[in-house]
Amino acid sequence: MKRSQINKLILILTTVLLISCQSEKPEVNVYSGRHYQVDEDLFRKFTRETGIEVNLVKANTDQLINRLEMEGANSPADLIITADAGHMILCLDKDLLQPMKMEKIAPIVPSQYRDAMNHWTGFTKRARVIVYSKERVTPDELSTYENLVTPEWNKRVLVRSSQNPYNQTLMASILAANGSDGAKNWAQGIVNNMAQPPTGNDRDQVKAIAAGVGDVAIVNTYYMGLLLNSSNPEEQNVARQMGIFFPNQTDRGTHINISGIGITRHAPNKENAQKLIEFLLSEDSQTALANENYEYPVNSFVEWPPLLQEWGTFKPDTIPLYQLGKHLTPATIVFNEVGWK
Repeated sequence: MKRSQINKLILILTTVLLISCQSEKPEVNVYSGRHYQVDEDLFRKFTRETGIEVNLVKANTDQLINRLEMEGANSPADLIITADAGHMILCLDKDLLQPMKMEKIAPIVPSQYRDAMNHWTGFTKRARVIVYSKERVTPDELSTYENLVTPEWNKRVLVRSSQNPYNQTLMASILAANGSDGAKNWAQGIVNNMAQPPTGNDRDQVKAIAAGVGDVAIVNTYYMGLLLNSSNPEEQNVARQMGIFFPNQTDRGTHINISGIGITRHAPNKENAQKLIEFLLSEDSQTALANENYEYPVNSFVEWPPLLQEWGTFKPDTIPLYQLGKHLTPATIVFNEVGWK
């Protein structure tokens, strides 16, 4: 027997053993690619309020998707949580999800942040914005994502790797808006204007601005919240040197991504999974996610906390995120063609 077959057999046997050892206590099993304290706090609150125990497995999202595929019908997972829409779309493409009940969800979550066939929903939003040095850049110099490829930004743009799902979904949105040629020209222009090869996460791009490596960066808003509220005074100081600009306000709007959640295809505790989704979309949970992780609430009835209000209102891109699925593979091809590492 091949080693890969042995490993798969071990995983299946381990999963079966876990299932056989489960207690009679009501539970819901969550595979999560998010790693935030507020999530775990909410899971504990859910257990206190419902008596349903949340069993959490945290890992890299790609690893969790691979695990779901290997476990198949024997998977103990009831829910999968991803930090971006692209991975939710991938889960659906791999037939790893089943529809959820939408009676309580559809009225509060705008349709562009949900799957058209109800297989997943967003439960937080992130705006992908332009962060800039207040010392070296003025807001009137900024306008759109597309404008960052002009000569005035030569060697001034910072952005993370093309392997990052936030950039892949952004590229998919640019493909949808500008077509293949427009997207390729944009990607090539960004590569030409990079202040340094892509390295690190969004916070590292902001720190590179403060260090004078570049002047602007493409960043998710919540990273700015994390920096401003960091326990490290140096990170707070970095964030205070930055401004936030919402691009494309005169045309399609700023790109929005989501953290997503879906019920797995073989969920053994489907009803409990549905309850947890609805709990995470409640006004109290959405307020906690916004206050503690600086993400925009996906529940349209929840007021933004003071910091998010301070950043200002903005026009979001309203293209349904599920429609970006067909552009994700072409986005990767574009990145490779222009040498965006």
